[in-house]
Amino acid sequence: MTGALTGAMTAVPPGIVLLAVAALVAFLPRRAGHALGVVAAGVTVAWALAVPAGVHVRAAFLGFEAVLLYVDEFSRLMGLIFGIIGVVAVLYSYASEAEGIQTAFALSYVATSFGAVFAGDWLTLLFFWELMAVTSTLLVWHYRGAAIRAGFRYALLHGLGGTLFMAAILANYVDAGTFLFASVPGGAETAGIAAGLPAALAAIGIGVNVGFIGLHAWLPDTYPRPHIAASVFLCVFTTKTGVYGMYRAFPDGHVAIAYMGGGMAVFGATFALFQNDMRRLLSYHIQSQVGYMVAGVGIGTTLSQAGAFAHVFNHILYKGLLFMTAGVVIYRTGEESLKKLGGLAREMPVTAGAFTVAALSIAGFPGFNGFVSKGIVISASHYDFANGPLAFGGRTTLEWLLMIGGVGTFMSFIKFGYYAFLHGPAERTVADANPGQSVAMVAVAALCVVYGVYDAALFTILPFDVTTETVVSHAYVTYTPTHVVEGLALAAAGLIGFLVVKRPLSKLGRVPDVDSLYNPAVFYGTRGLVVGATELYAAVDRLIVRLTRLTVQAVRDPQDVVRRVGADVEIRAGIGRSVLVLTLAAAVAMLVLLGA
Repeated sequence: MTGALTGAMTAVPPGIVLLAVAALVAFLPRRAGHALGVVAAGVTVAWALAVPAGVHVRAAFLGFEAVLLYVDEFSRLMGLIFGIIGVVAVLYSYASEAEGIQTAFALSYVATSFGAVFAGDWLTLLFFWELMAVTSTLLVWHYRGAAIRAGFRYALLHGLGGTLFMAAILANYVDAGTFLFASVPGGAETAGIAAGLPAALAAIGIGVNVGFIGLHAWLPDTYPRPHIAASVFLCVFTTKTGVYGMYRAFPDGHVAIAYMGGGMAVFGATFALFQNDMRRLLSYHIQSQVGYMVAGVGIGTTLSQAGAFAHVFNHILYKGLLFMTAGVVIYRTGEESLKKLGGLAREMPVTAGAFTVAALSIAGFPGFNGFVSKGIVISASHYDFANGPLAFGGRTTLEWLLMIGGVGTFMSFIKFGYYAFLHGPAERTVADANPGQSVAMVAVAALCVVYGVYDAALFTILPFDVTTETVVSHAYVTYTPTHVVEGLALAAAGLIGFLVVKRPLSKLGRVPDVDSLYNPAVFYGTRGLVVGATELYAAVDRLIVRLTRLTVQAVRDPQDVVRRVGADVEIRAGIGRSVLVLTLAAAVAMLVLLGA
């Protein structure tokens, strides 16, 4: 019976089922389509909880052995949280008046993300990875307007990243002789991507998806553009699937990846602090928070990897909630900028309360889920990061970077909450979230508190038991006096920091990012190549036309050509000799062209 049940659960991978549901949602009436989407996402949650670890479905893919479905504790966690947020995001989409076709694009995005995280080989992972870029681009483009150009840049950058990732996978195949993961029966002898050039290509290609510094500008450029409900989906799947891909590529970690994660935590939080557009601020904080996950993967220990995936789980909850609260504010006020808002806490108590929970969660305040997962990664950076030299105060450099990022996070969300909900009186009467939006937000806010207070609920779904020293290097205990004091100290530092920079920030305009350099460079560089190519073609065309005219003229009246060049020679030739000369000339020209 158990075998039959397992066979039924694995007969068709969940990503394929969700793709079929997405197609139905596109044609069903709006209410029925969204109801089906909620049910389908809910079924994937139950499936992820029930499917046994180790099951896999083999197939032939493009002539190679492939594993279309592979379940381990890492993919199970990803499927579980993807399903949970899928349920909430579809409900929020319906309540926020999203069109059925938009939600269909969103569900296809969810489906391809499922396909990627449950792949058992590199080829299948790459296939769904690229489909994920396509479906997310369509989700952005559906909103039209400014989203079209942003989506085009998004597609170009992700196409480049996917190409580099594909090159890494092909180079790894040459080394390993198989596309299968090492953890799959009969798979590769060594886990991850081969060292050297394949690893470098994989790091950069996946780095696009996770928002490496310098490759991150698509995040704040794209996510504020589409419909508010689309942003809730977008903030979840691409970057977190990227973290999963980074773990698969570097299961033993890498010092450069760890430090990149620390840098992302600081860089993203700093640039978020400069923003006034709500969704742009939140987008920079995706980069910052993903930095903690990347750092955990880079450290490469069981404790750090458990922390990285714990943070994946928690981040999806509170970041989805933050985008929902920002979306409700935009939905009710029509304003995107914090400078045009204020005093909304009195008008929108449900939204303000949900925002408070999400902000305290992302900042890592004790009692909320971000405090649990962020603490695991920081502890791993302290105990397990042998490549990190001690800076001062007995902490590693990476640990200091992650803590500085935490202070910046507090500062950013104090700014957000102050200007949106507290600062000044409300200048208008604004309705709060509608019932559907409220249910979605309150449900996620409750999960943020539950996983923060009852941390054992989170620990049970992690790939490693962080409470047992036989599994991890140092057993992790969330609520120790040291951890709690550290969390409160970061909050105090964030509050003081915001009060210090509040006035200068209020006068600050838009701070340019790297896209201010490479967007014009790519645009004008591409334009220069196109213009140069067309002008060269036109010049060659003019030369050929002129030579052709001269040749025709020479054939018709060779004496006239001789007179034009100033010679005093009388040309007399019969038709046969003329034909012979022209034939020889044509033959010589053909030989020259063939030789070239």
